[in-house]
Amino acid sequence: MRIIDTEINGLKVIELKRHGDARGFFVERYKEDVFTAGGIPNKFVQDNHSRSAPGILRGLHYQTNPAQGKLVGVTCGAIFDVAVDIRKNSPSFGKWFGIELSDENMKLLWVPAGFAHGFCVVGSEVADVVYKVDGLYNAANEGGILWNDPSLGVKWPVGNPSLSARDQNLSTFANYAKNPIF
Repeated sequence: MRIIDTEINGLKVIELKRHGDARGFFVERYKEDVFTAGGIPNKFVQDNHSRSAPGILRGLHYQTNPAQGKLVGVTCGAIFDVAVDIRKNSPSFGKWFGIELSDENMKLLWVPAGFAHGFCVVGSEVADVVYKVDGLYNAANEGGILWNDPSLGVKWPVGNPSLSARDQNLSTFANYAKNPIF
């Protein structure tokens, strides 16, 4: 397992080591001592699992009170995963990072609190996304930023995704930036 810092402070890619043979494979997806040494919190309070079909885009979401950090991975299929820095005092405020996560590349993305997060399914019939969070879900304190806000310039690999009604009506980054929460 290898933890790699990205160009955005706090955002990390985790490369897992697959041990396999003709019977299948084994991989460690979480190891407390390695994560702690890599600067990733080791107190996760909830595991989530979502399944999405091709053309689905979810996000860009965030949560406050409690704020949530997410350890995101894919157990089936592939996604393009995006994190946008929404921390007002960060030198990378408004910058985004994207990476393909898949059952083949076995990468994880650590998205700390203070980021808006989203993903879309790419190149697979279905994608199962499994993620650990370090804060319990609280529907009353969730927010989001419009997935295709031109001021962010996220280069999504889908042109006309299928979105939830909620995701179609999220706020712009400019509106968030007027009164940032993080």
